[in-house]
Amino acid sequence: MREAEQRAAAEVLGVASVTFLGFTDGYLQCDLEARRAVTREVRRVRPDVLVGPDPSRLWTAGMYINHPDHKAAGETVLCAVMPDAPSRPQFPELLEEGFEPFSVPALWLAGDGEDTYVDITQTLDTKLASLACHASQNDDQLEVEKWVRARARKYGEKGGLDYAEAFRTFKFGG
Repeated sequence: MREAEQRAAAEVLGVASVTFLGFTDGYLQCDLEARRAVTREVRRVRPDVLVGPDPSRLWTAGMYINHPDHKAAGETVLCAVMPDAPSRPQFPELLEEGFEPFSVPALWLAGDGEDTYVDITQTLDTKLASLACHASQNDDQLEVEKWVRARARKYGEKGGLDYAEAFRTFKFGG
């Protein structure tokens, strides 16, 4: 069900492909299996920017407790940036599969402590339509929409925009 929802959401966004790593929703942990799987994808795709949730975000202003999957995904992304993806000794089996080390040039973490704002004024309705595809995760779509709009407005105000996404960004090398 979650894969079907994700594919539908990706279609709304115009995403060409989605890769599932096979971890059960609600049970993700930052362990060697997850780290290896993410490292394989980072080495395969070789992204200009790696985006993930900020694993240090435990809650938001008395209204949201961060999901354990989000914290684990964020920690796994940090491990992929260092030491996993760029280090030859890390996961030597990936070398045997043809996945050479890769240093991620930039990391963007979604959460608190933001320093970069991306204007989503023109795409907010598309974002909301995509989120609506995750029906199993949203008991009250109107409340979700209200919360997402308020958060995007708050970040927009901080960034001098109408609506924005906010990230803590890191640039490595050069």
